Amino acid sequence: MSREKAGRPTPRRNAEPGAASVKTSWKPGNMLSPVPVVLVSCGGTKVTRPNLITIAWVGSVCSDPPMLSIAVRPERYSHAIIRATGEFVVNVPSADQAKVTDWCGVVSGRDVDKFAGAGLTPAPGRKVACPIVMECPLNIECRIRKSLELGSHTLFLAEVLAVHVSAQLVDARGRLNLQKADLMAFAHGHYFALGRHLGHFGFSVRKRKKHRRG
Repeated sequence: MSREKAGRPTPRRNAEPGAASVKTSWKPGNMLSPVPVVLVSCGGTKVTRPNLITIAWVGSVCSDPPMLSIAVRPERYSHAIIRATGEFVVNVPSADQAKVTDWCGVVSGRDVDKFAGAGLTPAPGRKVACPIVMECPLNIECRIRKSLELGSHTLFLAEVLAVHVSAQLVDARGRLNLQKADLMAFAHGHYFALGRHLGHFGFSVRKRKKHRRG
């Protein structure tokens, strides 16, 4: 059996000049990083108390209608709640909320009240029964349109019904300055604060204004 088939890295030379001289081949895995990390709230009905689950596998999937996705393991306590209610809220935390975000991912809502344990405040949503997290700078209310059983995870595809933005992120012209939220990312088991600003979408082809003399 070859080293590659055995799952061990196999060095490969990169022919492009100036590029890294050596690459190694790894077996297939979830290597896409960094990714967002969010607190998803669910429940809040007469049957189920509000609960939180930390999720890093979340993403935008459609702009019209606005839709996003979350992937949840069936054995997680929140999975049954989300499937039964058909709705959830994606709460985007800031970097200073890394500790409570992590805590909500390692304890189970079967055993504890996560809102109380994390010191977070539930508040009513506009379109869904489950609460938003007041302390998070951005809250996205969602209703499931479709679910896919993919293997280890269920992918919930959901339409965005309402968005809440903390007032301090909106400037005098009504524009969103999300960089003020001090967001964080998740990469291979670690949390990271976002780094310096590199440019806006399309900056690579934007024409510079010519300055007139005099």
